Amino acid sequence: MPRAQLTFFSLSLFLFLTLPAWAASPLPKSTQEMLKKLKLPASFLADIDRELEVPKDWLERAKQEGKVRFSSTEEPEPAKIMLAPFRERYPFITVEPIQTTRDDRVKTLIAYKRGKILTDVQDAIGGILGGFIESNGLVDLRDIPGLKNLPEEAKDPNGLWVGTESGYRCVGYNTKLMKKEELPRRWEDLPGVSRLKGGNLALGNRPELWVINLWDAKGEKWTRDFLTRLFAELKPQLRKEGMNALHQLLAAGEFHAFIPAGEDNTHELALQGAPVGFTCPEPAPRTVRQLAILKGSPNLHAAKIFLNWLLTKEGQIAKIVGKGALPIHKDMMRPEFVPWPDQLLGKTVSWPPRNELEITPKLNEVWSQLWLQRGR
Repeated sequence: MPRAQLTFFSLSLFLFLTLPAWAASPLPKSTQEMLKKLKLPASFLADIDRELEVPKDWLERAKQEGKVRFSSTEEPEPAKIMLAPFRERYPFITVEPIQTTRDDRVKTLIAYKRGKILTDVQDAIGGILGGFIESNGLVDLRDIPGLKNLPEEAKDPNGLWVGTESGYRCVGYNTKLMKKEELPRRWEDLPGVSRLKGGNLALGNRPELWVINLWDAKGEKWTRDFLTRLFAELKPQLRKEGMNALHQLLAAGEFHAFIPAGEDNTHELALQGAPVGFTCPEPAPRTVRQLAILKGSPNLHAAKIFLNWLLTKEGQIAKIVGKGALPIHKDMMRPEFVPWPDQLLGKTVSWPPRNELEITPKLNEVWSQLWLQRGR
């Protein structure tokens, strides 16, 4: 080899070996744009190649399948943004997003029981999860490499569902009517907050979003006593509106505070200039958005690759930019990704219980009795 060619070859090899890891595999253009929007360096995804690794035969079979049907609650534009990096990385897999309501998900379960599979990947499956488990209708996901990125509480021990994003359901308050210092650090102190007495606290009729976590963390007796005091001492407003409406009413000053407020909705309103704040007494109730793959899916390997991508840092960033989701990746619970970080990070967390089906009937009985008594 001529000396000049040898020198050029040696220099090229040196540059290749000394390039940072993230430069070895170019990031999708949409990912690069998302990193810029979040003011993150490309080195944040230095380990993305490792996170994306799946068995080789999955890729070969996914190419033959050619698509994956993804049912979720996402509207078309957020879904388009969120899915852009995946489509660049896996051009041989066509993602077909399907926007579904709660009723649609019930129809998906009914259709499955009749032998018809309407989707491959079902997001927000919580409300129909029990029905699919009873029908033996879910794929065991424990071979998905990305599961190692999740906290243990965010995945089913039997592998039937995984969490793809998270959230907190705590106390939203109107900053013109209350100060953060007036709200307690512990749930058991909430009934004693004088500023919330006489109907200044509103309750949404959704105990499954927060009380069930406390029941699991603190026990049945503690929860019964807490709820009894909450209703008796504060005499809260009982609201039947949906969660989005309650956040708007909070901003309008309809009440001083309400439960269960979401960290995402209150943060969005605060960014728009609304007088709202958010605080989480301990243990902070954390939610998990559950996703599953339907057994019998004709696009199983494409679905597994898609799910694995969702659980990578890149997939989580796409969810943040596309819809403002709180990440579930255990290395991404950092101030730059978490709304109200001073109220959430470092606190004791109460996760949804493993024995939800056992607790729910007892909780509903207690809650319904107190709700009806207060409504008389």
